[in-house]
Amino acid sequence: QVHLVESGGGLVQAGGSLRLSCVASGISSTLYRMGWFRQAPGKQRDLVASITGSRPINDLDSVKDRFTISRGSARNTIYLQMNSLKPEDTAVYYCAVQMDPFDTWKYWGQGTQVTVSS
Repeated sequence: QVHLVESGGGLVQAGGSLRLSCVASGISSTLYRMGWFRQAPGKQRDLVASITGSRPINDLDSVKDRFTISRGSARNTIYLQMNSLKPEDTAVYYCAVQMDPFDTWKYWGQGTQVTVSS
Protein backbone atom coordinates (compact mmCIF):
# COMPACT_ATOMS: atom_id res chain seq x y z
CA GLN A 1 0.00 0.00 0.00
CA VAL A 2 1.29 3.43 -0.95
CA HIS A 3 1.72 6.06 1.74
CA LEU A 4 2.84 9.64 1.36
CA VAL A 5 3.76 11.42 4.56
CA GLU A 6 4.40 15.14 4.69
CA SER A 7 6.06 16.99 7.53
CA GLY A 8 7.55 20.37 8.30
CA GLY A 9 4.51 22.61 8.27
CA GLY A 10 3.73 25.06 11.02
CA LEU A 11 3.24 28.67 11.98
CA VAL A 12 5.81 31.22 10.86
CA GLN A 13 6.00 34.98 10.64
CA ALA A 14 6.06 36.73 7.30
CA GLY A 15 9.57 36.72 5.88
CA GLY A 16 10.43 33.44 7.58
CA SER A 17 11.27 30.05 6.15
CA LEU A 18 10.02 26.49 6.37
CA ARG A 19 11.12 23.25 4.78
CA LEU A 20 8.54 20.62 3.96
CA SER A 21 9.45 16.97 3.56
CA CYS A 22 7.60 14.17 1.83
CA VAL A 23 8.38 10.47 1.90
CA ALA A 24 6.52 8.11 -0.40
CA SER A 25 6.60 4.45 0.57
CA GLY A 26 5.10 1.31 -0.91
CA ILE A 27 5.85 2.26 -4.51
CA SER A 28 7.43 -0.76 -6.16
CA SER A 29 8.03 0.67 -9.63
CA THR A 30 9.79 3.80 -10.84
CA LEU A 31 7.55 6.82 -10.54
CA TYR A 32 7.48 9.61 -13.10
CA ARG A 33 7.11 12.75 -11.02
CA MET A 34 6.61 14.00 -7.47
CA GLY A 35 5.19 17.36 -6.63
CA TRP A 36 3.85 19.81 -4.08
CA PHE A 37 0.37 21.25 -4.26
CA ARG A 38 -1.31 23.75 -1.99
CA GLN A 39 -4.89 24.65 -1.23
CA ALA A 40 -6.06 27.69 0.70
CA PRO A 41 -9.59 27.81 2.17
CA GLY A 42 -12.16 28.39 -0.55
CA LYS A 43 -9.61 28.16 -3.33
CA GLN A 44 -8.61 25.52 -5.83
CA ARG A 45 -5.67 23.22 -5.32
CA ASP A 46 -2.64 24.51 -7.24
CA LEU A 47 0.54 22.76 -8.29
CA VAL A 48 3.40 24.64 -6.64
CA ALA A 49 6.44 22.74 -7.86
CA SER A 50 7.34 19.33 -9.20
CA ILE A 51 10.38 17.26 -9.94
CA THR A 52 10.96 14.67 -12.65
CA GLY A 53 14.11 12.67 -12.17
CA SER A 54 16.49 15.40 -11.07
CA ARG A 55 14.79 18.18 -13.00
CA PRO A 56 12.87 20.58 -10.78
CA ILE A 57 10.09 22.77 -12.10
CA ASN A 58 8.51 25.70 -10.31
CA ASP A 59 4.97 25.63 -11.58
CA LEU A 60 3.52 28.56 -9.67
CA ASP A 61 4.72 32.02 -10.72
CA SER A 62 4.10 33.60 -7.34
CA VAL A 63 6.67 31.37 -5.64
CA LYS A 64 9.32 30.98 -8.33
CA ASP A 65 11.98 33.09 -6.64
CA ARG A 66 11.16 31.93 -3.13
CA PHE A 67 10.43 28.19 -3.15
CA THR A 68 12.76 25.40 -4.21
CA ILE A 69 11.86 21.78 -4.72
CA SER A 70 14.56 19.15 -4.39
CA ARG A 71 14.99 15.43 -4.18
CA GLY A 72 16.37 13.74 -1.11
CA SER A 73 19.05 11.06 -1.05
CA ALA A 74 16.51 8.52 0.20
CA ARG A 75 14.31 6.96 -2.43
CA ASN A 76 11.07 8.77 -3.22
CA THR A 77 11.79 11.67 -0.88
CA ILE A 78 11.34 15.31 -1.82
CA TYR A 79 11.58 18.64 -0.07
CA LEU A 80 10.13 22.08 -0.53
CA GLN A 81 12.29 24.88 0.81
CA MET A 82 10.10 27.94 1.31
CA ASN A 83 11.79 31.28 1.93
CA SER A 84 10.47 34.83 2.32
CA LEU A 85 7.07 33.46 3.22
CA LYS A 86 4.03 35.70 2.83
CA PRO A 87 0.58 35.52 4.43
CA GLU A 88 -0.83 34.53 1.04
CA ASP A 89 1.28 31.37 1.18
CA THR A 90 -0.97 30.13 3.99
CA ALA A 91 -2.50 26.86 2.85
CA VAL A 92 -2.50 23.13 3.31
CA TYR A 93 0.42 21.73 1.35
CA TYR A 94 0.08 18.30 -0.22
CA CYS A 95 2.66 15.96 -1.65
CA ALA A 96 1.61 13.90 -4.66
CA VAL A 97 2.97 11.27 -7.02
CA GLN A 98 2.41 10.84 -10.74
CA MET A 99 3.36 7.35 -11.88
CA ASP A 100 3.12 7.89 -15.62
CA PRO A 101 3.42 11.04 -17.79
CA PHE A 102 0.00 10.30 -19.32
CA ASP A 103 -1.70 9.68 -15.98
CA THR A 104 -3.16 11.95 -13.33
CA TRP A 105 -1.57 12.56 -9.97
CA LYS A 106 -2.33 9.15 -8.49
CA TYR A 107 -1.21 9.21 -4.87
CA TRP A 108 -1.65 11.97 -2.30
CA GLY A 109 -0.51 12.70 1.20
CA GLN A 110 -2.78 13.96 3.96
CA GLY A 111 -1.34 17.45 3.81
CA THR A 112 0.53 19.69 6.20
CA GLN A 113 -0.71 23.09 7.31
CA VAL A 114 1.46 26.14 6.67
CA THR A 115 0.32 29.36 8.31
CA VAL A 116 2.13 32.63 7.74
CA SER A 117 1.28 35.47 10.08
CA SER A 118 1.64 39.11 9.12
